[in-house]
Amino acid sequence: MAVVTTTETATPATRTGTTAARTVLGELGICLGVLAAVLLWMGPSLYRQDLVFLAATYGLVALGMYLPFVLAGSLSMAYSAYAAIGAYAVAYLSVKQGLSPWWGWLAGMVIAAAVALVLAVATRKLSGFYLAAVTLLFAIAFEHWLGDATSITGGSSGIANIAVPSVFGWEPPRYAQVVAAIAFVCVVAVLIDRLRRSAWGLTLSAARENAPAVRSAGISPTHLTVVALAVGAAIASTGGALFTVSVQAVTPETFGLDLVFLAIFMPIIGGRGSAWGAPLGALIVVGVTLNMPGYQGSGELLLAVVVLVILLLAPGGVIGWGHRILQRLIPSRTMDRR
Repeated sequence: MAVVTTTETATPATRTGTTAARTVLGELGICLGVLAAVLLWMGPSLYRQDLVFLAATYGLVALGMYLPFVLAGSLSMAYSAYAAIGAYAVAYLSVKQGLSPWWGWLAGMVIAAAVALVLAVATRKLSGFYLAAVTLLFAIAFEHWLGDATSITGGSSGIANIAVPSVFGWEPPRYAQVVAAIAFVCVVAVLIDRLRRSAWGLTLSAARENAPAVRSAGISPTHLTVVALAVGAAIASTGGALFTVSVQAVTPETFGLDLVFLAIFMPIIGGRGSAWGAPLGALIVVGVTLNMPGYQGSGELLLAVVVLVILLLAPGGVIGWGHRILQRLIPSRTMDRR
């Protein structure tokens, strides 16, 4: 009996360690699988490399929107401005100040988070349509300011000849840049998915469903949302920086409002139940709108049809649909074993 008791006592700790190891290995496997699949599809084609860069940009902006939009239920339409901040920070510091583009990445994240913080505090009493309308007006005003601030942004012509970030003096070739972009999106997706399942992420989701209950526990839902907006803005700025480095130029029209509307649908297409739904949705959006051979019609129209079909047949997105299939297969095997 003593041996049985000792084994039962040690079992939870063993299971916890095994679960953590499986989680890390699973996330690593997902990252390697995504990297291999995208690289295999891309091949040596320069056009497909550009598509992967665009998908990575979309994925980072969508991941930035995931925290405040999907988890907190706060629909901010200013993410095109945050992406532009990251892009122009890299362009201004590298071209006009002669600094390393890496400083632009860091500065863009800080500035975007600060702007989002100020905007979130100013609109903290707004929600729903009113919040979307005010932040949409801010994004429009910011785009016009980019065209007028000639001394900083270069005006309507923008900034060109942006240097590629080097690593200890080594300037990576185009293919290596694509690999790094995919790996970076995977790392961000893993971190956000971990954050979603953390105590903070669960509290943020609970505040969206029942704010009074969370407030009664001594936690401010407003503070949670403000932090989510700031973190999301910093992530979105890296998407702008990545795209700017890939094309080595930026103009005020580079990050228009259509980017925000597309980013809203990306987690819906991929699946809101996981942060991986955002980059998966970005891949689908780019594939449908820009990589449909033999289709000469409007890519946006085809995307609208795809979104409608997914909402009707798979409300949980592509990932939710895949989980539902696995749940139908795995329980039957488990029951057979029992």
